[in-house]
Amino acid sequence: MPIPEGPTLRELAVQALSSTMRGYDLLAPKFDLTPYRTPDRVLDAVADAVRPLGPFDRGLDVCCGTGAGVGVLRELCRERVTGVDFSAGMLGVARSAHTGPSAPAQGPAVDWVRADARALPFTPAFDLALSFGAFGHFLPEERPTLFDQVYASLRPGGVFVFPVGAPPAVGSRAYWSLLGFDVAMRVRNALWHPRFIMYYRTFPLAGVVDDLVRTGFEVRLLPLEALGRRPDGSPRARLVVAARG
Repeated sequence: MPIPEGPTLRELAVQALSSTMRGYDLLAPKFDLTPYRTPDRVLDAVADAVRPLGPFDRGLDVCCGTGAGVGVLRELCRERVTGVDFSAGMLGVARSAHTGPSAPAQGPAVDWVRADARALPFTPAFDLALSFGAFGHFLPEERPTLFDQVYASLRPGGVFVFPVGAPPAVGSRAYWSLLGFDVAMRVRNALWHPRFIMYYRTFPLAGVVDDLVRTGFEVRLLPLEALGRRPDGSPRARLVVAARG
């Protein structure tokens, strides 16, 4: 259902029939009014889990969108923060929110870079890289390139962190909803061009950890306790901490 003040069904339909980049350029002005924006409770849980791993000087938000992760990095980093995204529209909204007249005054300076995460234009300059909600935009065969690029942007000892939610129980409403969405997107991309890449079931934790290890990262998983546990006692979400050796 449309959210008051958020994008209309027609606007969402136009976005869905565009390319991934163009779709986000169109959605950018209202993106933070949609359910797709990472909830504050997830941002806070990640910030609390990452803080003891520091200190950090320079931070990178990979696929920063409208800058939710940049806000986390400004809490955690002492010197400078960089947000990178391929959508000029999303970067424009992020720049206005985090470095415009109404932006928070405290925290390190922020740079904004337009680039594809599969071809990052950075030297090994960052102590901390993070990403929220972007991995559904990468096909499984693109993950090694993405992880290689993040690895090359980190200083030795730097860490790449991101939350991963537990998969929904097979047969649950969430399970069928995500499966149905992915099937619909595959049909859409088979019949319509340009493609809009967004899938919910192409980022399994085991495969992701394997790809990170093959890249050269040392990986550990931390439960995000602030997000609670499932009835079987397992965490609802984990933080992937991948350290560059």
